[in-house]
Amino acid sequence: MSNSSIDYLLRIRLPLILFVVVVAFALTYFLSRGERDGIGYQPDQPINFSHKLHAGTMKIDCQYCHTSVEKGRHATVPAASVCMNCHSVARKDKPEIIKLTDYYKSGKAIKWVRIHKVPDYAYFNHSVHVNKGIDCASCHGKVETMDKVTQVASFTMGACLDCHRNAHDKLPYLKNVNEGPEHCWACHR
Repeated sequence: MSNSSIDYLLRIRLPLILFVVVVAFALTYFLSRGERDGIGYQPDQPINFSHKLHAGTMKIDCQYCHTSVEKGRHATVPAASVCMNCHSVARKDKPEIIKLTDYYKSGKAIKWVRIHKVPDYAYFNHSVHVNKGIDCASCHGKVETMDKVTQVASFTMGACLDCHRNAHDKLPYLKNVNEGPEHCWACHR
């Protein structure tokens, strides 16, 4: 290589490549921030459902509706049939219950908008956490006070590792639980 081509490489190409890399990283970082931490995310749902009424005032346990949370990886949202266990009798004339009944009668699934999401490349199992005695509110906040559910905690790797490393500080109500695993393959499978 001649001196002029090395000079061109160092003065023009290298700074240009570094600039593109930094801009790509910055754009990716800032544009994906909402997906990474999601705090404050509060989407509209197809049916206005009040956790404040159901979990708060009526004291219905989370697991009545989110049935698989203690048995499987996902908490799942309830099918219209679960809601109809009560609403085939209770408050049938309310507009939102009429919508619910229409979904139920048509056999169509309610297209709930997901609020809490762990990235696809990370493995999370609700049942492990629930069966260790970790309260739903530790990650999801006090949904029993929310008319419209909002994401209140970050579901980033840093947030999860912070809890795994400091479980007794973060969750002082847990007495006989070890710290969570920190090895990569616990979450990246």
